[in-house]
Amino acid sequence: MKLVLLLLLIAAFLTPAAPRPASAADGRYAVCEQGVWFYAAANEEERLFRIPDTYYVRVLEEGEHFSTVEYLVDDPPYKKLLGYCRTEELLFVGFVPARPFLRKQIEVCYTLPDSGGLGTEQFLTLTQTFVYYGDRVENGQLYLYVLHGGNFGYIPADASPEYEHNTDYLAPTGGETAPTEKTADATQIVIICLACAAAVAVVILLLRGKRRDAGEPQDF
Repeated sequence: MKLVLLLLLIAAFLTPAAPRPASAADGRYAVCEQGVWFYAAANEEERLFRIPDTYYVRVLEEGEHFSTVEYLVDDPPYKKLLGYCRTEELLFVGFVPARPFLRKQIEVCYTLPDSGGLGTEQFLTLTQTFVYYGDRVENGQLYLYVLHGGNFGYIPADASPEYEHNTDYLAPTGGETAPTEKTADATQIVIICLACAAAVAVVILLLRGKRRDAGEPQDF
């Protein structure tokens, strides 16, 4: 009995904690690896922008062709956006990601024309801050899909804003990259060997104890 309890304790100690699975309240998450479109409606003609690579959408309802999704959250200046993605373009995961959405703000400077020459220079340049959602190309021009003052829309740009790619996008926790397959296999082998060695050592100690007890005289 003692042997069984010791082996169970060893197994419990060596078994890694499982990531928290997504519950019904969390919804289901899917990662957008590259070039996934966000649609205003379940229609190819309703494209809004491409979701930043390696970030997620929260799937509310999975459909055969289009899935109903949410992107970002209601946390000013950010605003949740309800829409659709093509189901075949999504990579579904079974956990709640640590950082599912890109939180990115960009500043855009506007210079007003001064045809009369009397404009004050510091008043001719205006800077606005926008929340960046994604981008699209239309007729050779790049447009950024942004939020400002509670309104969504497009602004032209020469290049997409730089942002940190979610390099741990397939891991359930942030800040740590998922181990490669070879590393994981090696780790499992080491754990199995340690568990076996510990179990054998416990068995030997128990057997020695039993033999010692059996050889000693007993009082009646």
